[in-house]
Amino acid sequence: MQKETDNWYASWFDTPYYHILYKDRDYKEAGQFMNSLTSFLDLKQHATILDLACGKGRHAKYLSKLGYEVTGVDLSPSSIAYAKQFESENLHFHVHDMCKPFPQRFDAVFNLFTSFGYFETEADNLRTIKAIKEELKPNGHGVIDFLNTVVVKKNLVPKEQKVVDGLDFYISRRIEAGYILKTIRFHHNGVDHEYIERVKALRLSDFRSYFSEAGVTLHHCFGNYNLEPFDETTSERLILIFS
Repeated sequence: MQKETDNWYASWFDTPYYHILYKDRDYKEAGQFMNSLTSFLDLKQHATILDLACGKGRHAKYLSKLGYEVTGVDLSPSSIAYAKQFESENLHFHVHDMCKPFPQRFDAVFNLFTSFGYFETEADNLRTIKAIKEELKPNGHGVIDFLNTVVVKKNLVPKEQKVVDGLDFYISRRIEAGYILKTIRFHHNGVDHEYIERVKALRLSDFRSYFSEAGVTLHHCFGNYNLEPFDETTSERLILIFS
């Protein structure tokens, strides 16, 4: 059986199967979110933006079309190799570990679509917050778009089957040891595959602790992509804006 390596995100995100399973993500919703967010932050034309853990670059590409100077970084070499075909004068991609500061300063750093909380240690989560702080210009904006773990736990679907491009994905979910775990199993080309997505079940109070320790100030907290106020009992997302 083909299984994950120690860092699940390093192995799973770098497979073609990850992109097959999630191929139907809502690009229209992503664009609307970027419009709302950049407008709220009052980012001017040609402002510099770092898309941290950019994947194949869907948000970065959209932001570049809005006229921003965008850098997308991700730990996955295959995702960055794919994204590089879209590079332009104002859009560039690099392989980079988000725990470490990128050697450039930006008007905004975006960490989108629950691309935080993968690490095994609190130290790495804190290192990422500190890295974002270092990546910001004076008066720059950090943004983390995370899931609302309270609502996720309440609405958890234990088992699900999805057929995408002829592949049968068997998905199970559970909460264990402070993590939200999603096990993904499928069979392809005579090989059984199994990957586990593991995201720390962080709440607003946890982020406040990280921010306090990192010397970061939380300015706004929203609960969805329309930037409506966050309600821990009902909101779909936890969107944090800080500096």
